[in-house]
Amino acid sequence: QVQLVESGGGLVQAGGSLRLSCAASESIFSFNVVGWYRQAPEKQRELVANIFSRGSTNYADSVKGRFTISRDNAKNTVYLQMNSLKPEDTAVYYCNAAVPRGLYVMDYWGKGTLVTVSS
Repeated sequence: QVQLVESGGGLVQAGGSLRLSCAASESIFSFNVVGWYRQAPEKQRELVANIFSRGSTNYADSVKGRFTISRDNAKNTVYLQMNSLKPEDTAVYYCNAAVPRGLYVMDYWGKGTLVTVSS
């Protein structure tokens, strides 16, 4: 069972920055992909960004140019640097990992961290 713990959320003014961290309980080196998702009140959870084991990344159009996902394998941590934050970025941000387990790939989620952007 992989534990994912998010941190770094908080209250920030529009235009500000935050860095989220997702710390895993085991080495992330072999994880297929680690992603950040978010869910705003009364909205569906959506993908914000993800990073694959070889380092390639994807971003939602709404955050391109403002957010950067990165990973530190030595620290078993994935980061989401969020710049130029907007009120519409307000949401609970979740970390997700797809982890190979033999013939299967298991899906793990953290409990989330709240980001609130004031106008």
